[in-house]
Amino acid sequence: MLTNKTIILGVTGSVAAYKAAELASKLTQAGAKVEVVMTGAATKFITPLTFRSVTGRPAMTDAFKSVSKHSINHVALGTAADLVVIAPASAATIARLAAGICDDMLTLVVTATKAPIILAPAMNVNMFENVATQENLAKLKARGFAIVDSEYGRLASGAKGKGRLAELDKIMGAIEGVLGGSADLDGKRLVVTAGGTRERIDPVRYIGNPSSGKMGYALAEAARDRGAKVTLISASLLPEPEGITIIPVETAVQMKRAVAKAVAKADALLMAAAVADYQPKTAAKSKIKKDSPNLTLELVRTPDILGEVKGNFIKVGFAAESDNLVANAKKKLAKKNLDLIVANDITAKDSGFGVDTNKVTLIDKKGKAEKLPLMSKREVADKILDRVVELLGKKK
Repeated sequence: MLTNKTIILGVTGSVAAYKAAELASKLTQAGAKVEVVMTGAATKFITPLTFRSVTGRPAMTDAFKSVSKHSINHVALGTAADLVVIAPASAATIARLAAGICDDMLTLVVTATKAPIILAPAMNVNMFENVATQENLAKLKARGFAIVDSEYGRLASGAKGKGRLAELDKIMGAIEGVLGGSADLDGKRLVVTAGGTRERIDPVRYIGNPSSGKMGYALAEAARDRGAKVTLISASLLPEPEGITIIPVETAVQMKRAVAKAVAKADALLMAAAVADYQPKTAAKSKIKKDSPNLTLELVRTPDILGEVKGNFIKVGFAAESDNLVANAKKKLAKKNLDLIVANDITAKDSGFGVDTNKVTLIDKKGKAEKLPLMSKREVADKILDRVVELLGKKK
C-alpha cells in the first residue's frame, strides 16, 4: 500500500521529535518515499542527519535551499505528496496552520498541497488542554485534517496528563487508512469480532481463554486499509486502531447483542473472536471467599452467536482446533452454514494464541481446503479478505 507513495513527514519542535525518526524508518521500510520537512525548532531536538540516515533523503529545513528534486520550491513538494503527516505536531505549528500562516517550509508545503493531511499532536498537558489549542484542532479537523489524538501518560515535564504523542502503530494505522481508501472493499461494511470473552464467576474471577485478539485486529485493520467501513466488536485489551468503530464487550451475551445490531447493514461478518462455550449459571455479586477447600460451579452454554445470527451477508468463521483440524472445521462450517471457515492448530507454537504469526487452512462452502504457509497475521488477514472479496463479487 505504501510502496512508491510520496509521504511528507513534518517534524516540529517537541521533545517527541525523536520518535519521528522511528516513524520515518517504518515508512521507508514499508516502501514509501519519505521527504522529511523540519521546522527550526525541531532541529533543536533532533538533527536532519538522523532522518537522512533512515530515509536516504536529506531532511528539508529551509524554504529557499534546494536539497532534493522536490525542494526547488514548496509547491513542487506539495504537488508530489500523496500524504502529509505532521508527527509530532506542536502547539505553535497547529496554531499557525489554523490561522493560515505559512512562514516556514512545513507550513508552506501544507498550504500548497492538495494531499490528505494527518496531524499527531504532542505537547505538555496544559498546552494541549488550552482553549486556543483545542479550538485550533477543531478548526483543522473541520477543514478535513485527520487528527491522531494525543494519549494520556507521563510527559517530559514530569507531569501526567494528555499530550503524549500517539503510539507509532496508531499513526501508521491512520496513514494506511487514509491511503487505502479506494481498495477492493471500498464502500463495503464489515463486522469483525476479536478477543476471548470473559464469563464472570464473581467481580474478580472469570472463565476465559488465552485469545489475544491479534487475528481479529489484523482483519479489521486490513479491511479498513482496503476501503471498508469496519465495526470491530472487541473483547480484547489491545490498543484501539484508528479509523475503525470499536464496540467493547466482555461476555458472550454482550457480544451476541452487539453482533446482532451491527450486522443489520453489514456485507460480511468475520467471527474471529474466541467465544467461551460455557458461563456460570449465576455470577456472585460479591467476591467469593475461600471458606471451603472446594468450589462447585454450575455451567450453562453460552449463545451460539455465529450459528444463530441471521442476515443477507457473508459469514466467515474460525475454528481453533487441537486435533482433526480439517474434519472438525468442516463440521463447524456445515453446522453454522458458513461461507468460509479459517482453521488453525492451536497446539502449534507459531500459530497458537498470542503470537504474531498464523498457519491456517481456508475451507469454502463446498469443502475445498487451501492450506496456507506460515505468515504474519496481517498477511493471513489479507488472504482471508481476498476470499471475502470473491464471495461478495459472486453475491453481487
